[in-house]
Amino acid sequence: MEVKIRNRSALMRFIALAMFLTLVWAYAQLEWGAPQGVKRSVIQSRGSIVAADGQVLATSMNGKRVYPQGALAGQLLGMMGDTEGLEGLEAAYNGPLASGQTLKLTLNTQIQAAAEAALAKAVPAHEAEYGSALVIETRTGRLLAAATYPPFNPNEWRTFSDADRRNRPFLDVFEPGSTIKALVVAAAMNEGLTTPNTLYSTPMSRYVGGRWGSRIGDAVAHPATLTTQGILRYSSNVGMSHVVEHFKPELMRGYLSQYGFGQDVALPTLPTATGKLQALSRWNDLVRATNAFGQGMSSTNLQLISAFNVLANDGQYVAPRLVEGAGGQDRREVIRPEVARTTRQLLLNVINEGIFSQAGIKGYDLAGKTGTAQVVVDGRYSSTVYDSVFAGFLPAEAPRVTITVMVHGAKKQHHGSQLAAPIFREISAQVLSSWGSAPQTGQ
Repeated sequence: MEVKIRNRSALMRFIALAMFLTLVWAYAQLEWGAPQGVKRSVIQSRGSIVAADGQVLATSMNGKRVYPQGALAGQLLGMMGDTEGLEGLEAAYNGPLASGQTLKLTLNTQIQAAAEAALAKAVPAHEAEYGSALVIETRTGRLLAAATYPPFNPNEWRTFSDADRRNRPFLDVFEPGSTIKALVVAAAMNEGLTTPNTLYSTPMSRYVGGRWGSRIGDAVAHPATLTTQGILRYSSNVGMSHVVEHFKPELMRGYLSQYGFGQDVALPTLPTATGKLQALSRWNDLVRATNAFGQGMSSTNLQLISAFNVLANDGQYVAPRLVEGAGGQDRREVIRPEVARTTRQLLLNVINEGIFSQAGIKGYDLAGKTGTAQVVVDGRYSSTVYDSVFAGFLPAEAPRVTITVMVHGAKKQHHGSQLAAPIFREISAQVLSSWGSAPQTGQ
């Protein structure tokens, strides 16, 4: 009898221990991750992400979240953890996706692939650190491409660094450099402060800001006098300092703000950074001059393309959109339509008369402006680290798309004309090919 009691007692202790361990395991699953059956159910019912052309970018198969196009638009898509989106669109639209809704993007996968390929070719060749490119549909603000290099494949997201996963066109802030000259010239013409043929004295350097001012200089040799057209053609900082000499600071800063600089981009849900404009109280003669050539202010690529699109869109700002039916509602007139058209002609001449071999395509009218911006390192402008920038649109007379490019830290041929402009040219060629546009005769 005593033996039976001892055996029964041992059995009860074993059962109790087994139940305790089962409870511990169950608690651990709840605490550290949902049971596999729950995970599978969550993922399987998650909505897909598709491009405007119908290509599936993210979907659920056999209890797994998969990205059929691999690294295409990887930083935009982000990735998913066990039960919810962690970054990118997967995180920003986690609620709708989790409820089974399909997310339709404005992206054109052919143009997206072309932008990524152009960056993948140029960034390593120039020994740069990273780059980004955007393509926007002029009239609607629909983003057709938002590319980042180096690439990121969300199927294997755990093997990539935070830097690789970064959605650079929306998040990286930089000084846009001389691309801003086109926007400032347009604003000055809108105010009647200059014309395409107004002539200015343009030595290679001058002091701005009175006795205690600073010397500003030009990098490209040019004639001692230049018209406004010539100032853009030779990208003259000295010339721009003359163009804005009578531009009231509050008015000029107001135009930059209307272009979208220093403002949040009205792109729903997705994280975006905001560049800066200096406070009006700091706008002396020197700040006005340096802002006229894109120094002392900052922007994201998304802000830059939205601003440059004003010139393409007959003077009207339209907020960008990435998800069909969301965004693109913020619209405003910044400059008059005729001023925008005149500026487009100036920028067509910039390419045709100055950098056609780098940015032009025979038989087609492309317009745009380069930028080469020194990068601030340890509080001072570096003499070795640059951002190469280009902003433009096509066709020049009646643009259908605007394109911007930014490449950081090139060690070889870092000037905008050498690096960013050829990327613009390559993307433009692919866009024209996708349209089936025949070249104009006689060019």
